[in-house]
Amino acid sequence: MILYHSSCVTVTDPDIRHSRNYLDFGKGFYLTSIHEQAVRYAQRFIRRQRQAWLNAYEFKFDPSEWKILTFDSYNIDWLKFVANCRAGNDLSDFDIVIGGIANDRVIQTLDRYFEGVLSEEETLGLLKYEKPNIQYCIRSQKMLDDCLKHIESRQL
Repeated sequence: MILYHSSCVTVTDPDIRHSRNYLDFGKGFYLTSIHEQAVRYAQRFIRRQRQAWLNAYEFKFDPSEWKILTFDSYNIDWLKFVANCRAGNDLSDFDIVIGGIANDRVIQTLDRYFEGVLSEEETLGLLKYEKPNIQYCIRSQKMLDDCLKHIESRQL
C-alpha cells in the first residue's frame, strides 16, 4: 500500500523522536492513503510561506505481528481514544492506530466535552470531518523501520 506524509521538509527516514505529543492518536508518524488529503494538508505550509513536500512510502506489514487499533467510524470509542491522546492520558502501546481525522475545531470541542458542556453524541457530531479521510499513526520505531520504505519526496 502507498501512504503519504506532508511536511515542510523531505522525510526519507521517519522517526518517532520528531513527533509531536497530544495529537489525535498520540505521538507517532502520521500518514494517509488518500493522495488528495495529503496535498490539501501540505497547503498549510504554503500558506505560511514555507516549502511543502509530499513524501510517499510503501507500507507492508503482517497484521499478526503488530498491535493494531482500527476505528472504522466516528464512534464513542474513537472519541474517548482521541480525547485521551489529546489530553496526554493515553497509556496504550499500539504499534499503529488507523482511523478518521478530527477536524480543526477539535481542541475547542474537546475542551467543551471535558467541561461537561457537550455530551458524547454532540461532541461526535461536531468532530466529524465531512470529506472522506483516513490517518495512519505509526507509533513504534520498530514498525517504521521494518514496514515503511521511502519511495519519493516531491516538492509542491
